Amino acid sequence: MDEPPLTWAIKVPAPDSPEGDVWGDVFYADDLAAALRRLGQTVYVDRWGTRNRPDPSVQDDVALHLRGFHRPELVDGAVNILWIISHPDWVSEEELDLPFDLRLAASVPWAAVMSRADREIRPLLQATNAERFTPEPQPGDLESGVLFVGRSRNVFRPIVRDSIAAGADLEVYGDLWEQFIDARHIRSEYLDNAAAPGAYRGARVVLNDHWDDMAQHGFVSNRLFDAVAAGAAVVSDEITGGFPVEFGGSVRTYSSVDELRALLAEGATGWPTPAERLATARTVAEFHSFDARALTLLISAREILAARG
Repeated sequence: MDEPPLTWAIKVPAPDSPEGDVWGDVFYADDLAAALRRLGQTVYVDRWGTRNRPDPSVQDDVALHLRGFHRPELVDGAVNILWIISHPDWVSEEELDLPFDLRLAASVPWAAVMSRADREIRPLLQATNAERFTPEPQPGDLESGVLFVGRSRNVFRPIVRDSIAAGADLEVYGDLWEQFIDARHIRSEYLDNAAAPGAYRGARVVLNDHWDDMAQHGFVSNRLFDAVAAGAAVVSDEITGGFPVEFGGSVRTYSSVDELRALLAEGATGWPTPAERLATARTVAEFHSFDARALTLLISAREILAARG
């Protein structure tokens, strides 16, 4: 684009501390920021504690609020964009009625239900870093059978519970699991974000689940975009509205332990071939990359600014 670059502030709810360094919102914002910079934009990622940068000479043209634990604070003079990527139950009607210039939600059905004649909410799904989550095998990929990456959250997450009940050769990366599963299933308490693509590529099957409110309202997990872009075969819980058609047959769902056992069995039928999963991975990289999302956001921001005159 020939227009002068805009200055963007991506607002995330993560704390500005080492603890916040491993929040998914931070990885998400960093990937989105990199994609916007590839479009020539100037981008800052502001965590909650440092959301008001001290340099008054920096005027944000666009404030992109990734909704998380904290209710966003609008930035005076900027184009304010709300993007609800998770936990829709945390978002009140009052918040949606704040004077955002654009409201986005990572769910097609929720965006439709929550829109009104005087308050449009556009669907914009989550995305993957297509430069990192690639399907081509790499040295150092982590081979496993049935893989789950995620914390226990101090609950026995159903897909992990069901996979053990199904007798799966389960390997888990995440903490707080010792209270629920045998230690032989725990491969490590932490998987570095840089190692995630190789872990998904090297797994026979990747497991995915959703928070209850995200499943109920059709918010597609970010892990699904990453795993499918890496060429993985994925088993997930079901969500309202289903999954993007670009996932093809690479994502399958279950509703009982018996169904899950059949899906996770070695030699299970019905899965796409490696060549088909490769084609699906490339389609997801094309339509659901952060580069694609960044372009959509940039076009929308420029349209809003043009309308302001």
